[in-house]
Amino acid sequence: MLLFRPTSRASFFRTLTTAILPSASVNSETTNILDRLRVLCNRGHIQEAICRFYTLNKPHSHQTYATLFQACAHHGYLHQGQELHHHLLTHNPKSPFDLYVTNHLINMYAKCGSLDYAHHLFEEMPYRNIVSWTALISGYAQHGKADECFGLFSDMLANYLLPTEFAYASVLALCDGDRGKQVHALALKTSFDAYVYVANALITMYSKNFHCGGVDKDDVWTVFEGMEFRNLITWNSMLAGFQIRELWDETVYVFTLMLRDGIGFDRATLLSVISSLCGANDIDAFSGLNYCFQLHCLTVKAGLISEIGVATALTKAYSNLGGEVADCYNLFMETSGHRDVMSWTGIITAFAEQDPEEALFLFCQLQQEGLTPDRYTFSIVLKACAGLVTERHASAVHSQVIKSGFDDDSVLANSLIHAYGRTGSIARSKQVFEEMGSRDTVSWNSMLKAYGLHGQAKEALQLFGQMNTQPDETTFVALLSACSHAGMVSEGAKIFDNMVEKYSVVPQLDHFACMVDILGRAGRIVEAEKLITKMPMEPDSVVWSALLGACRKHGKTELANLAAAKLKVLDPKDSLGYVLMSNIYCSAGSFSEAGLMRKEMKTLGVKKRAGLSWAEIGNRVHEFASGGLRHPQGEAIRDKLEEMIKQLKGLGYVPETSLVLHDVEEEHKAEQLYYHSEKLALIFALMNMGGFYPGGVIRIIKNIRICVDCHNFMKFASKLVQREIIVRDSNRFHHFRGRVCSCDDYW
Repeated sequence: MLLFRPTSRASFFRTLTTAILPSASVNSETTNILDRLRVLCNRGHIQEAICRFYTLNKPHSHQTYATLFQACAHHGYLHQGQELHHHLLTHNPKSPFDLYVTNHLINMYAKCGSLDYAHHLFEEMPYRNIVSWTALISGYAQHGKADECFGLFSDMLANYLLPTEFAYASVLALCDGDRGKQVHALALKTSFDAYVYVANALITMYSKNFHCGGVDKDDVWTVFEGMEFRNLITWNSMLAGFQIRELWDETVYVFTLMLRDGIGFDRATLLSVISSLCGANDIDAFSGLNYCFQLHCLTVKAGLISEIGVATALTKAYSNLGGEVADCYNLFMETSGHRDVMSWTGIITAFAEQDPEEALFLFCQLQQEGLTPDRYTFSIVLKACAGLVTERHASAVHSQVIKSGFDDDSVLANSLIHAYGRTGSIARSKQVFEEMGSRDTVSWNSMLKAYGLHGQAKEALQLFGQMNTQPDETTFVALLSACSHAGMVSEGAKIFDNMVEKYSVVPQLDHFACMVDILGRAGRIVEAEKLITKMPMEPDSVVWSALLGACRKHGKTELANLAAAKLKVLDPKDSLGYVLMSNIYCSAGSFSEAGLMRKEMKTLGVKKRAGLSWAEIGNRVHEFASGGLRHPQGEAIRDKLEEMIKQLKGLGYVPETSLVLHDVEEEHKAEQLYYHSEKLALIFALMNMGGFYPGGVIRIIKNIRICVDCHNFMKFASKLVQREIIVRDSNRFHHFRGRVCSCDDYW
């Protein structure tokens, strides 16, 4: 059984080549020199070893040359290896061919990437052994030359040579499913499948080619279960394979077996399991966080929490599963003194959506520690910028992207298009898009989304006509969403029909939801309902929400009840269905039914999402909630707001009271509308931007859909203060200028 235990490639090379050392005796002085050089090489002092070699003015043994060639191969020192090769040729011009040294030369050139010269040496050899073939095969494998590697492996078999376990492992590393099965069959025939090194390579090969060339999950299990001896690499290979294929259940099962059988684990084990948890799609947030906590405890217990890669993976897992950002930050702090760009990027990712301001602060700290952001860091920071009120942060990061030499990076250009679009600067999005040297599908999709977000459906359709890459599912979601916001029903229907007929893109849930929204907003409720009944899959909450929103807009109470009931079944804790039905009842004057709906919410513990708005003043973002009492200047803001409302009423503004719940006097209903969060944000911005004097753009973010009354308020306010007011709600942008909104009151 000891025969099947693994050895390293380096020890294999030394063992086989030592077995065919030149027979000439080596004197004690030469042996001492060789030993000293080996010690230096083993310690990584290659340059010092080579310098000592050159200072010794006497002939050197083949073993000495081979030792230095091996060290150069291990460290990738091609230039030094070439000089040693030249020294060998010039100082031993009449030396006969030496298989031992030539094998080391081939190994050195192949490992250092000079594959053509390695192959040249191989072809010039008057005779070869298994080491010669394996060295070149391994070199091709190491540098990803699949065809050359497989071809040489086939030639070796044609020369009646039996592959070593390392030749098998090398060729398997580059095999697709079909070739891999051929090599597996040969390994079975030659009994090399019993070598743990070969079996591990087979597991990796089958995992990599899952669903390709007839490979399935059972092939991996067949190899694994047939192994008489398994090492930690075997278990890690299984876990890594399941992680790549996002098979969380299999990952946790294998990891549980490891723990049950007392198998030790290492950093690679934890990285695979934690990463698999991050990619799990069929696990609820509570269970996921519970698993994450257990893995965290296990990591601490094993003393691996200081491993930067493991801590970063845990941070990402907590973030992806909706964990508290404070927990992510505490994890990050445990890596103090060992942080790299990857760990910083991980913690910035955790904050990017939940707290974009903090994400930008961490980005600044990263640079203060002397680290250089990479393209992935910039991408995440731009994602955080997209969640802020103004485009100035995106612009600042944009300048750093250019200074760092990433101005031609399409991934970052796509992120910039998104960030500028989300912060209200559609012109900057367009500029980045037009300046791109090459655009991929994501580039076009990002620009289409930006146009749709700003209600510029005609521009989106025009851009789609210029698209020179194959559109995908996301392309059509962006187009249909743009048509929905602009009320372009016939154009949307045409795009929906052309998806399959012209572009071979099968409509998914998102496409149906957009189409229901298009029809519903336009008042074609019956058609929207009919489309839902014809869907090839079960409608999800987004589809029913679209129908319910249309019913609210057009007063279709009966159908709204059906949609609301479906929403309650799909997501009982979501407040949307309850709130919209309550609004529908209020609009119809059925205040008792609306009250019952609110009472049901309270009984079931369903909480309405609080309406919040944000405005950026100077370098600080201010948050506002309805009522204004949470803000330190709440009273002053409310006083100023009441003054403005009096002025707006003089211009014709009338509060929209139909959606106020309580059956009370109109005057009291109006008072309930006065202190919505976006109105408070507007007043605060005016108080800190030169008062009610013309000039300057005011930008506000709202976390839910802007209500009818606030929409009317903003239109009149833009006329009164002679400023452009830009409000981004949960659906789109509203640009208010001179009592007109960019949405044409269609939102």
